Amino acid sequence: MKKAKKIIVKTALVFLLTMLSACGKKDVVEEKEETSQVIKIPVIFTVDPTTGKKNNYELAAAFNEAYEGKYYLDVSWVLETEEEYRQNLRRMNVTDTLPAIIYDVCTVPSFYKMMVEDERIENLTPYIESDPEWKEMIEPAVLKGCTYENGNIYLGPISTAAFTCSGMFWNEDLFRAAGIEEFPKTWSDFWKVCDKLDAKGIIPLALHTEGTGWAPMLISTASIADTDEGLAFMREVLPDTYDTKSGRKLVTNIQKLFQYTTKDAIHSDYDVAYSNFFTGTAAMIPNGYWMIDQVPEKWNDRVRFSAFPENTMVASPETFGWAIVSSYSDEIKEAAVEFLKFRTRFNKGEKENFFAKESNQTEGLYKDYMHAFESVERIVPNYQVKWNSILQEKTLGKALALTADNSISPDEFIDMMNESVIEYNKEQ
Repeated sequence: MKKAKKIIVKTALVFLLTMLSACGKKDVVEEKEETSQVIKIPVIFTVDPTTGKKNNYELAAAFNEAYEGKYYLDVSWVLETEEEYRQNLRRMNVTDTLPAIIYDVCTVPSFYKMMVEDERIENLTPYIESDPEWKEMIEPAVLKGCTYENGNIYLGPISTAAFTCSGMFWNEDLFRAAGIEEFPKTWSDFWKVCDKLDAKGIIPLALHTEGTGWAPMLISTASIADTDEGLAFMREVLPDTYDTKSGRKLVTNIQKLFQYTTKDAIHSDYDVAYSNFFTGTAAMIPNGYWMIDQVPEKWNDRVRFSAFPENTMVASPETFGWAIVSSYSDEIKEAAVEFLKFRTRFNKGEKENFFAKESNQTEGLYKDYMHAFESVERIVPNYQVKWNSILQEKTLGKALALTADNSISPDEFIDMMNESVIEYNKEQ
């Protein structure tokens, strides 16, 4: 009987140890499964309301293929303009619903400053400094543009400024109909071209006034950079006053531009300007490299691209820098860093492939852009990363519409801009 009890006890102990062992193995398996699970990186990308194209689709697909089984860029596609995206960023920041990676962060300087000072976005300096391969992929001008005033980097840089520049798209058929054989090389000739087109009943420019007035502001800011003083003004961050020689020239040129555009330019957004150009209603529209992929196929043989007069282009590579939101887990943030590194490499590859081609292998707009970028003499910073948020979000749209129908004078336009400076300073 005692022997039987011993057997029972031994059996129970073996059973208990077996169960404990099994439990231990189960925990390890679950732990391995958890650690081997794909890490998802939440991000929001836009679908262009004008073209229906998914922005950054190729980049996302390439990353997910390269890191299959390890990382996954979990994209939510939303149909909205860039302006709407920027507005939603601020709303999501307040409600703490931001995705792990965000872009267009520094397009509004006050938002960028707030995100840095509130430690809402990650300091990427340690990651870049500890990875020589990543740092070497970034052009010095791009790295400098993405460096904050405190010396830290909060914007994951692209590799090159090569695809960040804006100039003018123009309709070659409409130019020829007005007896114009080439894009004007000087600003004096530019206004003469506008007059020639107008005289032939052709509307020279596709513009708009809503938001920050992207199209007219590109032309007008480029036009004041033909002097050292004007270029210095455009490089100034948060100017204290616009009542300067450069400021007056800027406003005067804005007023002049609206003499050569469509009637529906007032109180309309960029999609209207885009439509006016690609229906043949207007002969010119300013925009950047990225619009080449938005050109309708049947227009490829009719549209050309040139730098602005005086061999000038507008670019701010920092606007292409993307940030990582600090509130996410270390695991997701580290995965997001890998994505930003991949994006830099992806961009570097794009440049190398693009410029490795012989000129006879590159056609149409791509060839035009390559020539413009390689021969550009002046690169003007984008006003959207230099001027205060009140001016951009409230004042410009209103002032552009008023000046377009001659309701305000250049002096009154400047007064409105200076009032935005005062209001902005009070808020700080």
